[in-house]
Amino acid sequence: MYFRSPTDVAGNMVHPGVAFRIGGLVEKGSLHHGEGAEVRFRVTDGKSTVPADFNGVLPALFREGQGVIATGSMDSSGTFVATEVLAKHDEKYMPPEVVQALKKSGRWQEGPK
Repeated sequence: MYFRSPTDVAGNMVHPGVAFRIGGLVEKGSLHHGEGAEVRFRVTDGKSTVPADFNGVLPALFREGQGVIATGSMDSSGTFVATEVLAKHDEKYMPPEVVQALKKSGRWQEGPK
């Protein structure tokens, strides 16, 4: 399954219904809980942002400003509809695809060693 950053999604036509993984940071101020298990948030890499919808239980460590990878597809309105959401599991780990996308966008900051 292909990985796409928000900038990749914004720059290339990703056809609705084609499954892929998107990764970046959960944009601060974007997390909204709807009815039941409905959640809306935005995934950003610092250059571009993609709105995302998810209906389910989020990982315990999922929060704004943290790394995320989600599996799903775009709908016809330009929203990523996630079927699975993964959050980084501790302060030292971030999925390699997310690190690469953040470095490419200039948003990556090295943590303490």
